[in-house]
Amino acid sequence: MNTVTPDTTFTTFTTFTADTTDTADTADTADTTAEHVAITPSILYFGTPVVLLSTENEDGSFNLAPMSSAWALDRTVVLGLGVDGQTAHNLRTRPELVINLPGPGQWQAVERLAPLTGRSPVPPAKQDGFRFERDKFGAAGLRPEASELVRPPRVAECPLQLEARAAAVRPDSTGEFLVVEAQVLGVHADPRIVVPGTQHVDPGVWSPLIYNFRHYHGLGPELGHSFRSRTPR
Repeated sequence: MNTVTPDTTFTTFTTFTADTTDTADTADTADTTAEHVAITPSILYFGTPVVLLSTENEDGSFNLAPMSSAWALDRTVVLGLGVDGQTAHNLRTRPELVINLPGPGQWQAVERLAPLTGRSPVPPAKQDGFRFERDKFGAAGLRPEASELVRPPRVAECPLQLEARAAAVRPDSTGEFLVVEAQVLGVHADPRIVVPGTQHVDPGVWSPLIYNFRHYHGLGPELGHSFRSRTPR
């Protein structure tokens, strides 16, 4: 397996700290008798990892798109995509992809991708604020790195890269999104986030980039671990 060559922004993984008086702690000790209020948020991005999906276009070039609706079931990663985007268009007929996980230090590269689309002409749903860009890697300032098991490239700067194949692609109940079940074929990790001599990612070193109500965050200090954890301590 090739070694990832991340950029210097990786230092955010090992230097990220949070004040011990974090607002989450304050919330935990707040008056628990206070009643909740009914609200109607415009979105429900309540804090999930950002991923960059690389897929293959019809002409053999490659698209790169950010998204935050992703979660894992063992070796399957479930993705939620808008039906009109280039990524959804690609996966319907070319199921290979790479699920690249950036760290907090890559948030600006992610945001450079956010207003771009690989669809031309720009779909009606993206007419407001989006523009077509053919070279997504270049626009984001990211470097493609050849994959080993699929055609789309990995993002060299991302500390975790999952080569995968879409095993199922189907519309959701509203028809506005696609639900993709991606079977992970291989995992590449920067050696600095791996527990030496093991196959484990070190959760004390690795921090995903979190999309929290359209704001970017990293992780704070560890609070504890599950009884199911097998990571050497």
